[in-house]
Amino acid sequence: MKKSMIANCITVLRIVGTIILLFLTPFSIPFYITYSLTGVTDVLDGFVARKFGIASETGAKLDSAADILFYGVTLTKLLRYLLDELPKQIWWVVCAVLIIRLCAYFTAAVKYRKFASLHTYLNKVTGLSVFFIPYFLKAPFAVTYCYAVCVMGGISSL
Repeated sequence: MKKSMIANCITVLRIVGTIILLFLTPFSIPFYITYSLTGVTDVLDGFVARKFGIASETGAKLDSAADILFYGVTLTKLLRYLLDELPKQIWWVVCAVLIIRLCAYFTAAVKYRKFASLHTYLNKVTGLSVFFIPYFLKAPFAVTYCYAVCVMGGISSL
C-alpha cells in the first residue's frame, strides 16, 4: 500500500465502523466499543496525514464526509433517547447551531466554489465534545453538558 493512502484507509475504517453502528443497540457494550474505535480513527487519520506529510484535499473531503456520516448515524441511533431525555428548548438551540453551520458551508461554497469545512481548534474541541455526548447522556449533568456543547458549536460555526 502506498504511504499516501494510509490516512485515507483509516478514514474508510471509520466509515465501515459507522455502518456497523447502524446494526448495534445503543448504549450496549458492542455499541460503545465500535463507537470508541471509530472515534480513534477520526483522530488517527489526521495525525497520520500530518505526521507523514500526506495530507490531501481528497483526504480532507473524505474525512468531512466520514464525520457527517458518523454523526448522522449516531444521531439516528440516539435520537429517540435524546428526545425523551433532553428538554424541548435545547432543540431550538441545536437548530440555530445547524443553521449557522449550514450558512458557513454555503458561504464557503459561494466564496471558493467548492465544499469547504474549516478544521480550526475550536471546531476540533466542539467535535470532541459532541463525540462524548453518548458517554454522558445518563449522567446528572447531561443537559448542562449538551447546552455547553451547543454554545461551543454555535461559536465555532461563526
